[in-house]
Amino acid sequence: MILDLVRQSDLAFAGMSGRLGAEAPFARPALIIGLGLRAQRAYVSLMNISDLILPGSPLAALDARARSVFADLVQTYLSTGQAVGSKSLAQNLSDKGGLSLSPATIRNVMAELSQLGLLGKDHISAGRRPTQQGLRLFVDGLLEIGDLPKSERKALEAQIKASNESPDDILSRASSVLSGLAGGAGLVLTPSMQSPLRHVEFVSLDARKALAVLVYADGQVENRIMNLPRGVLPAQLEQAGNYLSARLKGKTLDQSRTQILSELNEGRAALDAAATNLIKQGLADWSGDKKRSLIVRGRSRLLDNVQAQTDLERVQRLFEELERKEALIDLLDRTETADGVKIFIGSENPLFALSGSSMVVAPYVGADAQIIGAVAVIGPTRLNYARVIPMVDYTAQIVGRLLGNPED
Repeated sequence: MILDLVRQSDLAFAGMSGRLGAEAPFARPALIIGLGLRAQRAYVSLMNISDLILPGSPLAALDARARSVFADLVQTYLSTGQAVGSKSLAQNLSDKGGLSLSPATIRNVMAELSQLGLLGKDHISAGRRPTQQGLRLFVDGLLEIGDLPKSERKALEAQIKASNESPDDILSRASSVLSGLAGGAGLVLTPSMQSPLRHVEFVSLDARKALAVLVYADGQVENRIMNLPRGVLPAQLEQAGNYLSARLKGKTLDQSRTQILSELNEGRAALDAAATNLIKQGLADWSGDKKRSLIVRGRSRLLDNVQAQTDLERVQRLFEELERKEALIDLLDRTETADGVKIFIGSENPLFALSGSSMVVAPYVGADAQIIGAVAVIGPTRLNYARVIPMVDYTAQIVGRLLGNPED
């Protein structure tokens, strides 16, 4: 099964039109992440990287020497943030892997990689750095990810978990911890207010408005102001509240909406017209309203590795993008449609196209094993992916476990 998944992902990547430098598909999850961290590690432990490469894929255009040069160059760039020259690369390859290549040979290989759209340079005499397409290829096909050490897992959980903390405290702490450990901004998309309801009540404010009070099974209370249909009296507000409380107790709005509307439309609810209209209006107003919020921590950490004026301008643009919380919430909402960690690099996500940033995001699940939110790290495209990916993945597991089983 794992081999089939590898082939599907590799063939999909091979189907990119034109040269390798063409734009990668929007929001395409990385190969190793699509397999899941455990499956990927188990598979790679049985085979070397050459066994993962199929004819026609981008990696098949590179021989073993070119792959070694490319992988080492990207790893050095991710570590230093600097363009990499042929002399330093030759020394790295010799020291790390015993591969003896002259700087002239490496320059030829780098030129070929540049023609494929994998490398670029700031000016003629500079070293090379990976392009966005090069980073995507590296993450999908060459990046090796290991488990977080047991000591780091225990420390991460201890920092997020504290006795008697509310769900909001857990989510806020998770965002801060991710930021501190990953060196970027930590983001947490809070769960939607779609937990089961316990009670619904309408309180009259004046002749034209009422307060709808929704009490959830987990103790949370939500107040919403509604415009009243014409002719609604206090007795009908009470009647509508009693009806909804009986139908919604132990269920979410989404679970009960269809049944309630069916009863109302077929006249089986034993309610007068004013109460019926009030309930219909309430269900319409509440439809699709998830009441999401976004917790962002660690913006200042994005300034830690600013090395040039262009870096500062990029971070300033990222600050502006982080202020667009509604767009970020929408983006993270869309990552909840599938399991597993996802990676957005540069302009693959239009929201970060100007700042050239990357985002690593993982959904977390609630007590019913349904995805209810997401955690993420945003930073420069030269994130330490090998460290950030398992960290985000494990943080999502911790958050889901703590929210789903508060006594753990």
